[in-house]
Amino acid sequence: MILEIVKYGDSVLRQKGRPIGEITAEIRELAADMIETMRAANGVGLAAQQVGVPLQLTVLEIEVTEERPSTMTIDGKPAELPEWMPMVLLNPILDLSPEKTEASEGCLSFPEITADIERSASVKAKARLLDGREIEFEATGLLARALQHETDHLNGILFIDRMKSATRTLLAGKLKRLQREGTV
Repeated sequence: MILEIVKYGDSVLRQKGRPIGEITAEIRELAADMIETMRAANGVGLAAQQVGVPLQLTVLEIEVTEERPSTMTIDGKPAELPEWMPMVLLNPILDLSPEKTEASEGCLSFPEITADIERSASVKAKARLLDGREIEFEATGLLARALQHETDHLNGILFIDRMKSATRTLLAGKLKRLQREGTV
């Protein structure tokens, strides 16, 4: 089922998600609905807060392209990204590399707003999968960026919080309008 994506201005976007203990039928259904919603919106990631549920749950689906390459390594061995997509992560924890990179980002909760955001070039991630297994992996490229963006959502941090102040000033009018429209 396609869910409504919460827009900037809704207070749930600023809530830190509750950790997920037991993986219930409701959690599985929410994850499936989030994947369907993300695909319908042409997104690469979606956090539970973005559908109004403050939980530590995110879904990702990264397509490898020449323009936005990504790598995933498990136990030091390259993983085939398509085999892991879509990815459902519960309670993710990231270890960010000190090396930074800047690229354009958008967000499904901020329609028609994009900005260059500085993020770590690579991350080490640790999370639970929907089947209960623990996974640890390293990611670069768009996958690393999407992991950071979605994990920020799970902690109540929005990509506008990561914008340079000059960019945020330029977008102030659009952000105020969006915030008014999204306020519940």
